Amino acid sequence: MFLGIDIGTSSVKAVVLDADGTVAATHSAPLDLSHPHPLWSEQDPQDWWKACNDAVLGIAPEMRAKVLAVGLTGQMHGAVLLDAADRVLRPAILWNDGRSHADCTELERREPQSRTITGNIAMPGFTAPKLLWVAREEPDIFATTKTVLLPKDYIRLLLTGAKASDMSDSAGTLWLDVGKRDWSDAMLEASGLAREHMPELFEGTQATGQLLAEIASAWGMAQVPVAAGGGDNAAGAVGVGVANEGEALLSLGTSGVIFVANDAFRPNPADAVHAFCHCLPDRWHQMAVHLSAASCVDWAARQMGLGGPAEFFSLAESVDPASGPELFLPFLSGERTPHNDPHIRAGFLGCDGETVPAKLASAVLEGVAFAHADGIAALRDAGSAIPRLNMIGGGSRSLHWGRIIAATLDAELDFLDGGEVGPALGAARLGRLALTGEDPAKVCTRPDIRQTISPDPVLAERLHPKLARFRRAVSAIRGA
Repeated sequence: MFLGIDIGTSSVKAVVLDADGTVAATHSAPLDLSHPHPLWSEQDPQDWWKACNDAVLGIAPEMRAKVLAVGLTGQMHGAVLLDAADRVLRPAILWNDGRSHADCTELERREPQSRTITGNIAMPGFTAPKLLWVAREEPDIFATTKTVLLPKDYIRLLLTGAKASDMSDSAGTLWLDVGKRDWSDAMLEASGLAREHMPELFEGTQATGQLLAEIASAWGMAQVPVAAGGGDNAAGAVGVGVANEGEALLSLGTSGVIFVANDAFRPNPADAVHAFCHCLPDRWHQMAVHLSAASCVDWAARQMGLGGPAEFFSLAESVDPASGPELFLPFLSGERTPHNDPHIRAGFLGCDGETVPAKLASAVLEGVAFAHADGIAALRDAGSAIPRLNMIGGGSRSLHWGRIIAATLDAELDFLDGGEVGPALGAARLGRLALTGEDPAKVCTRPDIRQTISPDPVLAERLHPKLARFRRAVSAIRGA
């Protein structure tokens, strides 16, 4: 069997695949976020480690004993700062943290070729601007920093003792020359860092070491190899077979991502499209990233006093989509594609005396779909047709939401068996590839399609005026 571990934002998930590639078991452990100041988003790396152990040990011992390899994935862009003794110096600054907006401008001033080298516009979510902020606001911590690791790679250090990363996750730091698949000395220098601060780079299908004896013993496993793995989006793509030119997925997790695989490096920073390495050798990908997706459902459910997402979706489904004037702007933590605005915030508009909770719930689902419509438009402007998308992530459980999204994006949506497992499944596949050296095409296959939702032209016609109002509202509040 093969174990995949996903260091997520809201939980750590462990997945075991059997020799046939079937999901044999899953277990997850929850995580909390800290927002000590406006725009800040942090987590304690030790919480990841505790949740990682809880998630793995939640898998049956007899399954753990059969594991032959481990793959890692996780939330991208987070900055874990270590001293010379590999001690954590401060809470990790996460992907949805917006404090380093001014540092993005400074980074691009220091290195004018930044967008050419990295293929991306500097955004507060990326790792490099976070280190400029630390250097400016916490100079003692910056001076003591000897290693910077991404979240999953900190867990790798504890599992194997190796400081290593993969190409896909590292591409999201703004320190990688994405076309060359190597650290950029120019970008590191612009951040006040050097190669010795960085982990060793590997392709996602390569082994980076093996479990330490004490970890293997605690987990009831042999000292099996640990694959480099991938960032959560790239690993999620591997989990649903999105590896070849033009194949695409929509991930509805805490954040929302439209991901398109490419056979070459095709940057488009002007529209805040992300262009990164894939976690498979000689592959790249483009992404439109939305910082709030299913997190909007959790947030709205709390505000309405509902028991959770299931109750929220039941409420939303009790009314027809676009049946009221209510608009929701889904920007709980700012936005990336295409706006690159860490300051934009969420809100309801168009409420009147006829507004009821069900219409607010429906507006939340519509608003997230509208944000993704802007993202897919940016990708299509960059040359990707995207006629269909594979659905993954927790939000993919809702076919009602899928109908709204399909009509809004004008794309076929394929709901996959096990699609909600997400990146951990891809991580397990990468672990297998690190052990066996098989052709990725034989391992990274698409799961069976559970259901396909085609765009409903009647629903699309009803949603189109609300989408136009949504875009006007976003433009207005960004200019306020």
